[in-house]
Amino acid sequence: MIVCKFGGTSVADAAAISRVVEIITNKQSEQPVVIVSALGGATNLLLDIANKAAGGELLSALQLIEQLRDRHQREAQALLGGSTEAEELSLDISATFDELAHLAEAFRTLGYLTPRSLDAVAAIGELLSSQIVAAAFRHQGHPAVFVDARDVMRTNDFFTKAEPDTDEIRQLAQARLVPLVQQGKIPVMGGFVGATASRVTTTLGRGGSDYSASLIGAAIDATGIEIWTDVDGMLTADPRVIPAAQLIERISFDEAAELAAFGAKVLHPATIAPAVQRGIPVYVYNSRNPGGKGTMIAFDAPRLPVRAIAGKRATTMVKLRSSRMLLAPGFLRRVFEVFETHRTSVDVVTTSEVSVSVTLDDATNLASILQDLAAFGDVSVSPRAGLIAIVGAGISDGSLAIAQAIAALGPIPIHMASLSATGINFTLVIDDDQVIPAMQRLHATFFESAS
Repeated sequence: MIVCKFGGTSVADAAAISRVVEIITNKQSEQPVVIVSALGGATNLLLDIANKAAGGELLSALQLIEQLRDRHQREAQALLGGSTEAEELSLDISATFDELAHLAEAFRTLGYLTPRSLDAVAAIGELLSSQIVAAAFRHQGHPAVFVDARDVMRTNDFFTKAEPDTDEIRQLAQARLVPLVQQGKIPVMGGFVGATASRVTTTLGRGGSDYSASLIGAAIDATGIEIWTDVDGMLTADPRVIPAAQLIERISFDEAAELAAFGAKVLHPATIAPAVQRGIPVYVYNSRNPGGKGTMIAFDAPRLPVRAIAGKRATTMVKLRSSRMLLAPGFLRRVFEVFETHRTSVDVVTTSEVSVSVTLDDATNLASILQDLAAFGDVSVSPRAGLIAIVGAGISDGSLAIAQAIAALGPIPIHMASLSATGINFTLVIDDDQVIPAMQRLHATFFESAS
């Protein structure tokens, strides 16, 4: 069995969904389970609808609902024509958007949104796209079955960022997905979406469809997990920033995880973990170029000083200076308990005898964090920082690659520098507006000058 996940651009419209059907048709002997994102851009519109309604803009919200309704109906019609299934699916789509309109009215009345209500709205995209894709398979004569992700993807109730219950997911997947595959059918389910034990809808957070694919792959003991997107695989840099970015044909799990966590857009940062635990290779392919080589992510890969470069903008840097930190046992533990209390993850950490600096990807609770940190010493914050990650299994084998990286930045100021404990990620914290120039300089040094 394999898991094939298709992102939003790969199911954006009827033409894209038809390509998905063709790709999977050629893989039926591998017993695929198909996981899909919402139609490209649908999730953003759904969240916009909820926010507009809660903000009192009900008319605008209702207009967006009609736009999304028309889009889903149009793509379903293009795929299914005038078939009986098309009529049934059309009714289901309309009922879903009617319900969304009622929710919008309730949000307008309440004047605010809860994380639970946001998940209920955000999940609509994947729940509809998976039904449309399953119907498209059946219309072309393939035995596809829509599986509601909420019947398989069990999570806790941390709404908008729910954490999966892997043991329960494994039991549910073995009970609901594996028998379908064994019967020669193609299960189709939405990514990103889950549910609590009481079947309250949750989501895994933005980009969580990749995570869903990896979790399901681990749960059914898949031989491979395929991520189908709109690029040819993992590249040496973001091609939108570096047009000369090159395809990486093979990369290690550790390197791929570092790149994903530090801004690479191809994979969700959490995607790799379940696959690593089960030793399942992950492949990244382009749904617009299914004959391409793609990228294989596995335990081992040729050892290079620099495999790729990633950048992350809109990062917050927090610095704490305290003379009480000097030789004080437990000081750092108490400091990091502040971030735990406010459910905020830390990205990069550097310390000295009397100071500690960290970067935060999510500054939602920054004010409360700063208030609590002030009890330890002097706190300063830089809200417009950026990260550059230079990733390669051999970067710490000697000092040459690190020296070249620092030299390549030239006049660009460096605020923090950190070499990961694994020795494969050299991270630099710089000004936000210097991220792109820094990536261009680094890519030219490590890849273009040698090509």
